[in-house]
Amino acid sequence: MSETGDMARFACDLRYEDLPEELLALLRRSFLDTIGVAAIGATTEMARCARRAAQALFGAGSAGTARVLMDGTALSPVGAAMAGAFTVDAVDAHDGSTPNKGHAGSAVFPALLAVADAKRTQERAMNGAAFAAHLAVAYEVSYRAGQAQHATTPDYHTSGSWTSTGVAVAVARMLGADADQIAHAAGIGEYHGPRSQMMRCIDHPTMLRDGVGWGAPSGVSAGYLAVAGFTGAPAQTCESEGFWGDLGSEWWTVRDTHYKPYPCCRWAHPAIDAVQELMKDRSLNHQHIASVDIRTFHYATRLAGHRPTRLDEFSYGIAFPVATMIVRGQLGPEELRPEVLQDPDICRISQATRLIDDPVLTARSVKQRWAGVTLYSTDGRAFAAEPRTPRGDADQPMIDAEISKKFHLFADSTLGANRADRIEALAGRFDQLDSDDFNELLDLCAIPPAGTSI
Repeated sequence: MSETGDMARFACDLRYEDLPEELLALLRRSFLDTIGVAAIGATTEMARCARRAAQALFGAGSAGTARVLMDGTALSPVGAAMAGAFTVDAVDAHDGSTPNKGHAGSAVFPALLAVADAKRTQERAMNGAAFAAHLAVAYEVSYRAGQAQHATTPDYHTSGSWTSTGVAVAVARMLGADADQIAHAAGIGEYHGPRSQMMRCIDHPTMLRDGVGWGAPSGVSAGYLAVAGFTGAPAQTCESEGFWGDLGSEWWTVRDTHYKPYPCCRWAHPAIDAVQELMKDRSLNHQHIASVDIRTFHYATRLAGHRPTRLDEFSYGIAFPVATMIVRGQLGPEELRPEVLQDPDICRISQATRLIDDPVLTARSVKQRWAGVTLYSTDGRAFAAEPRTPRGDADQPMIDAEISKKFHLFADSTLGANRADRIEALAGRFDQLDSDDFNELLDLCAIPPAGTSI
């Protein structure tokens, strides 16, 4: 059997009982983390633009109606997946894969929740265990397709280009496809997925972000097309040797998933961690800081971001987020507000920040992201932090309490504490919910936020 055939058989046959507890624990954590990011993301202009476009493009149809994440507007599953993925991607704080240099949850959750919601309207509601198995397939196929793509394609593509394959496979499975149809879904999803070059958005930050806004609906479309009999060429990523042999016995999702403590590009995080530690350990005040040197890998120096004018530029920057941590001592929803971009203390330090392209750290950053920081004080002293990798990777994991704290930081002000508490209670055991309780969780994820916009 070909590599694609092996993948399709895995996706077709996987049962909830096959999922190891460490994978289920990770999926519960990602459920909560992603919904928290969606809660604050739903208040952004980017999410509002995406909802308007999705409503115009993808109204509800015979496939059932799916509600947009954190908005409730009833669209087709494709439309809800599109608007939901842009919503999560609007705030760069969702889970990711370090080897893939990208993110699966921002595409996978909106897409699969949309299809689950559509099935509910057709009186085909699912329980949490079934959703967990679909989710496991989507993550695992996405991660492996992404690494295969990075190994075989010269350009560095966005997450949407490989999550489209994982979403396609999982959605086809959700719709009852057999192994042959799942293989076709993978080929359709990969072929129609957005082959968008990530560095274009790094160099010119806009609402394009990480491509999942098209990766998610491309994958959903592929699943429905395959079940309707549409055929696709074999997915090249799923045919690549060296990425599928241990499928089902080793879970790359468990090995490679990281979480973000801060709502900005992961490449900035080791420098942010370093300045937070230096400021605290040396009892420094931002008024003491004259300038900052950040030594990091080549791609990260292209983030720059000394004077962002909007949230997109803040999200894909290093200098300004680092300066924000120096001045305010935190990076949360309050730091995403437009007025922060004009803070004179932050702007002063950001403009006095130098990004140094370090070839040693570039070589190291194939597998992890590295940065070292030196703070220079107004009285001529230097405070250095040796190069490090960011918190949240598997070797420096965020514990459940930290994920919970982050969720409430993002969700309480927008959803209200009672609703946030109920989402946390249900998401923390979503795979054990019966269909009624899982429907309640879907409802809670669809209600628009009541808090202020950013």
